[in-house]
Amino acid sequence: MDFFFPTSFLLLLSLFSHQIPPISGFGTLGVNYGLNGDNLPTPSDVINLYGRCGINILRLFEPNHGVLDALQGKKDLVLWLGTRNEDIQGFATNQLAANAWVNANVVPYYKNVNIAYITIGNEVVPGDAAAPFVANGIKNIMQALVDVGIKSDIKVTTVVAMTALGVSYPPSAGAFTGSAAGIMKDIANVLGSSGAPILVNVYPYFAYASNPQQISLNYALFTSSTPVVVDGNLQYFNLFDAMVDSFYAALEKIDAGEIRIGISETGWPTNGNEPFTSVENALTYNKNLVKHVTSGVGTPKRPNLKYDVVLFEMFNEDLKAPGVEQNFGFFSPNMNPVYPFWNC
Repeated sequence: MDFFFPTSFLLLLSLFSHQIPPISGFGTLGVNYGLNGDNLPTPSDVINLYGRCGINILRLFEPNHGVLDALQGKKDLVLWLGTRNEDIQGFATNQLAANAWVNANVVPYYKNVNIAYITIGNEVVPGDAAAPFVANGIKNIMQALVDVGIKSDIKVTTVVAMTALGVSYPPSAGAFTGSAAGIMKDIANVLGSSGAPILVNVYPYFAYASNPQQISLNYALFTSSTPVVVDGNLQYFNLFDAMVDSFYAALEKIDAGEIRIGISETGWPTNGNEPFTSVENALTYNKNLVKHVTSGVGTPKRPNLKYDVVLFEMFNEDLKAPGVEQNFGFFSPNMNPVYPFWNC
């Protein structure tokens, strides 16, 4: 989860009915599948729910063979497969450990499961002890894939928090923290050689909820009809674009402006921090995000550049910390929708 602090003003909220459009290639939508609940449906039932709802990407935070088994033969569903943060140092310092992970979690599945990315950890950059090992962890998992003959069919990357930025406003001033800059440059060098994107978790909700005096609800919810932030010749109508472009600006400052960004998490909780959390706000944010992403307009800094977005998350999970963390789900554990969103 992450924070971002531009200035803006308050306008009225409006809600519209929506429909998820069909999409393919870059600009594809997905949903994170977390397992931090003691009452969740079986993996087979969950995979079938993804299919009924027409969700294109499933992000899994770490290997779960029950989920991987349920994905067998479901080639229309793209998998982003994560590794545990505590395994990264082992991958980075021992090629045999990377080989063992690939042999256990990829080799038995890749022919019948559509694995697009392996993500080396989640939000270890900037502050986790494993952060300095991410770049070499990516390289060694890439080598392990080559060793088993998978080569470039599966891209390897990592998931970064917006807190990797020391400066994020205005977007053009975006820059990594001193501790993150060198790590991010090493990661970008590896990704540049493979063509993989960097994946970023982007949460306008947390920025708005932490500073509602300066950040307006409609700027966070994509409902501003006039530009809220003007940065040189670029105009920002929504906070999401500003956050993404601040990350692009930071990449440019480490000579990595060619690296694409994908969105590995974004969403809005329905409960746990009123008045900022509500079904209405969650519906509005996610509906307008989908419309924005699938329109192909890109961001002011990267116009017409499509990118994948994985929404957070499939279910409300009762083993997470009480409050908003338990309330990002599109569905309750009984698979009834928390609010009507997907066409299923």
